[in-house]
Amino acid sequence: MKYGKRTLSVAPMMDWTDRHCRVFHRQITRHTWLYTEMVTTGALVYGDVERHLRYDELEHPVALQLGGSDPADLAKSAKLGQDYGYDEVNLNCGCPSERVQKGAFGACLMAEPQLVADCVKAMRDAVSIDVTVKHRIGIDKNEDYGFVRDFVGTIAEAGCQTFIVHARNAILKGLSPKENREIPPLKYEVAYQLKREFPELEIIINGGVKTDEEIALHLEHVDGVMLGREAYHNPYVMANWDQRFYGEASSARSRAEVLEAMVAYTAAQLAQHGAQGMRLNSVTRHMLGLMAGLPGARAFRQLLSDPKKLASGDPRLLLEAAALVDARA
Repeated sequence: MKYGKRTLSVAPMMDWTDRHCRVFHRQITRHTWLYTEMVTTGALVYGDVERHLRYDELEHPVALQLGGSDPADLAKSAKLGQDYGYDEVNLNCGCPSERVQKGAFGACLMAEPQLVADCVKAMRDAVSIDVTVKHRIGIDKNEDYGFVRDFVGTIAEAGCQTFIVHARNAILKGLSPKENREIPPLKYEVAYQLKREFPELEIIINGGVKTDEEIALHLEHVDGVMLGREAYHNPYVMANWDQRFYGEASSARSRAEVLEAMVAYTAAQLAQHGAQGMRLNSVTRHMLGLMAGLPGARAFRQLLSDPKKLASGDPRLLLEAAALVDARA
């Protein structure tokens, strides 16, 4: 099934955008594209495919992000993703962590555009769904626009039509992944320039975006906007996206409606997987920011972080926490 444009999306974030997080986000926004955490090709070629790829049908449109640099392994992994029903396969060329670098993928791949092109071609030959690339605007101190322009141009020649541009350089040595998301300056103009130079490509901007107003400004220059940390820590920021950016007629779900849906989902998951297979915190940890900005939000977070309360395994804890918040404010 073909879904709408990638006008808005939630970034792939390690340890955060797992399947429970994505189901939660889907309760808030129907049309926004959701991305998995990065899954390495090794995990799929040699590991437990079901554990890494299972998801809920509610999540569509949902994209699988892959980490790897071997064209054959990426082709196999992309095919697995398509067989599982993912709507897109995305190649990670933006993660700067040393662990990822040791695997010879992530941001360091930007130094090898022809290899990335070979990877993209192998994946496109293996699947009929979209193959996209997420990357930075440069690596280390290389701030030459020509570097990212040539990278995008080379990959586009291999058939990639969609580029998600994290508008910062990746510093491969000396900065942690967290610092790499904060210290290198944001240069949105680079993404804008890519769109001007490659008008036929879909260019999506990522990095530091927090508000609907900022989204609207970016959409004057590029095709889409991807949010990461803001969508995770303040998820109800997504509540009006369907109406404002996708033309949805129905009104946004209230926080109470989102909670009720998640109580039902969590109860079903606990019943399916049992206390040994899943803990209540596996879901609730992603929901701590739902009441951000409201009186009682701190008490909501504290209750959902209380180990003794969580040990009960009762999803109605979400409703108990919600009762501490004044949603009328």
